[in-house]
Amino acid sequence: MTPIPRRHAAAGLAALALAASPGEGRAQAFPDQPIRLIVPFPPGGPADTIARLVSPGMSERLGGRPIVIESRSGAGGMVGIEAVARARPDGHTIGLGSSGVMAIMPVLQPNMPFDPHRDLAAIGLVLSVPQILAVHPSLPVRSVAELIAYARGRPGQISYASAGIGSTLHLATEMFRARAGGIGIVHVPYRGAAPAIPDLLSGRVQMMFADVPILLPQVRAGTVRPLGVTAPQRLEFLPELPTMIEAGVPGMVSASSYGLVAPSGVPAERIALLNAALNASLAVPETRRALVEQGGVPRGGTPAEAAAFFRGEMETWREVARAGNIRLE
Repeated sequence: MTPIPRRHAAAGLAALALAASPGEGRAQAFPDQPIRLIVPFPPGGPADTIARLVSPGMSERLGGRPIVIESRSGAGGMVGIEAVARARPDGHTIGLGSSGVMAIMPVLQPNMPFDPHRDLAAIGLVLSVPQILAVHPSLPVRSVAELIAYARGRPGQISYASAGIGSTLHLATEMFRARAGGIGIVHVPYRGAAPAIPDLLSGRVQMMFADVPILLPQVRAGTVRPLGVTAPQRLEFLPELPTMIEAGVPGMVSASSYGLVAPSGVPAERIALLNAALNASLAVPETRRALVEQGGVPRGGTPAEAAAFFRGEMETWREVARAGNIRLE
């Protein structure tokens, strides 16, 4: 028998090793360039802050490969997330998807330029930011039950602010209105939550659901009266504030939730690596504390759990939109 030259034997062993674990070989090569994280909202906003908090820990877990934050805002987040959906599915372009794009827009705007559940792959949940229900101090109510009774006795006399038709804050209030027995409160939409705050402070509108970071300064200053929070449990930094469920509104859970997504077709082992990096980052005490200080509840979990969460959110908001006859023209 003719002996095999040493160099040929070595090459054959290397080939066998790669053939035995092809997934491992690909996983070890990823990422081989900086990862682009598209944030579909303006720089300096809550989403941008969230992305910048989690990216350093993810980068460390991914062998030190930099994660470059790219802001691409427009159309309530759809412009940036569509760019993710159309990107090359190699895992080097990911995005920060929100409840609006992943769950609300598909319900209110059926002619979206992409399908978030077909064209995107979930990586993992990052953060859920619940809302505070607050009223102007001139309103003679000090609990959710008192507000419901007061509104029921004065149909059409109480107005509520939102960040615009179809926004999470609009749908959260419509959920409240329906689950409180169909109270007659009047919607005043604004172009975002920030412009609504001065009118709430002046009493031009009497009530508002808004993400915790938006209302927290006013709550702490005593310029608005908080009645409840839409989280499943009380917030650790506002332990005296009851949940809406505790306050007597069944099933009243709402949040602006964020999760990392990638283009559909990214290999499963790369999604798994990105998910592991996200969970590792969320486990860093300093990162977790900073996210809590943003008024949110850190999430984490598996890609499958994230996908199921956004699908469940879509069904919840579909029910609310149908009950309130809410749609975007």
